[in-house]
Amino acid sequence: MQELVTLECTEAKKEGKQVSRYLTFRNKKTVTERISKKKYNPHLRRHTVHKEIK
Repeated sequence: MQELVTLECTEAKKEGKQVSRYLTFRNKKTVTERISKKKYNPHLRRHTVHKEIK
């Protein structure tokens, strides 16, 4: 069963800059914990860690 989740940048939030968000899918049955991926943040102009939010 696929679930749509939102990933939000953690580094931009700490720096007080605009955060970037991505939408992705997660299989609820096999991945029970929250996911984190390295994605590009255009506001910081570099790849940063994005974690799943509610």
